[in-house]
Amino acid sequence: MEIRDGLISHVKANGLPLTLTLRHGLVPSLLLAAAVAVVSTILATALVGLVPFPSMVIALFIGMALNPIAQRPEFNPGIVFCVKTVLRCAVALLGLRIAMGEIVALGFSTGIIVILAMSITVVGGCLLARSLGQSCYFGALAGVASAVCGASATLATATSLPGYQGKEADVAFVVIAVNALSTLAMVLYPLMCAALGLSEQATGIMLGATIHDVAQVVGAGYAVSSEVGNTAVIVKLFRVFLLLPVVLVIGYWFARKGAANHTAKVPMPTFAFVFLALCLVNSVAPSVPALAPSYAWAKGWLADFSTWGLLIAIAALGLGTSLGALKRLGWRHAATVTGATLVMAGVVTTALLIVET
Repeated sequence: MEIRDGLISHVKANGLPLTLTLRHGLVPSLLLAAAVAVVSTILATALVGLVPFPSMVIALFIGMALNPIAQRPEFNPGIVFCVKTVLRCAVALLGLRIAMGEIVALGFSTGIIVILAMSITVVGGCLLARSLGQSCYFGALAGVASAVCGASATLATATSLPGYQGKEADVAFVVIAVNALSTLAMVLYPLMCAALGLSEQATGIMLGATIHDVAQVVGAGYAVSSEVGNTAVIVKLFRVFLLLPVVLVIGYWFARKGAANHTAKVPMPTFAFVFLALCLVNSVAPSVPALAPSYAWAKGWLADFSTWGLLIAIAALGLGTSLGALKRLGWRHAATVTGATLVMAGVVTTALLIVET
């Protein structure tokens, strides 16, 4: 449902002017989603020494718990607004975290390994889903989440997919599943790299290319050494940079697939192009003396907005997702996400072993 449709239906039901509805119709759910984001951040900080639960996952759980409240009509416009507009703005601002020089420093062979593994994982996710009797839409969500950057990639990909029944539950499930698998990988992958005798450089590439969440990449990499941590973070940022072409390709593919039945249009993901533009700005602005101080100040504010925007968007996703719908998904969904994660790890590890021999 588009935000415009939600607002118009709300106007018709209540007999209110559109401008009044736009101003006040968004407020209840925006406040609720923001409150969930704040609480999740506080809880994530409090649990840091006990259970490393990311605030995004906590926000999703709290949102789903509040779904019975959020099902009221007055919450619909704001939830749609958060999951679409706020999310796209937050994803676009992720570009400020990436500098082209860092990506170039990875080297040609590392770039090829990462791109190859990501491509195979996305295709593998779709094939796994189809083989298990699921929609290719879910396969794309699982594949992109495993290939790119977990929760953020899942949300960005969802904006490029056409609407279908159960979409919200699928997105929520993938976010939860990739976080669980990424936490497990944070513990197991460094041990696996050591057992295989990978060098520090290869270990950093392996961790950065396979673990879903940035925070968990940092935890795994720097637990081994500073060199491994630095390499892992740069590789991870390269994967985040590739979110742009992945979203474009996924959107175009499903648009073509649905064109015969007029079920989809070729998307125009403006946020993806803003993402790329901000990557370029972040590569140039810090080196220009006249711009550097102002840019550093603005980047700090915008980075915070991106973080909170993602939190609010995922809280809104939870608010719009019923626990009952999530429970009905079953083992096939778990098998698809797990399979995509294993494909990513298997391709990267095999390639690194070949390069190092």
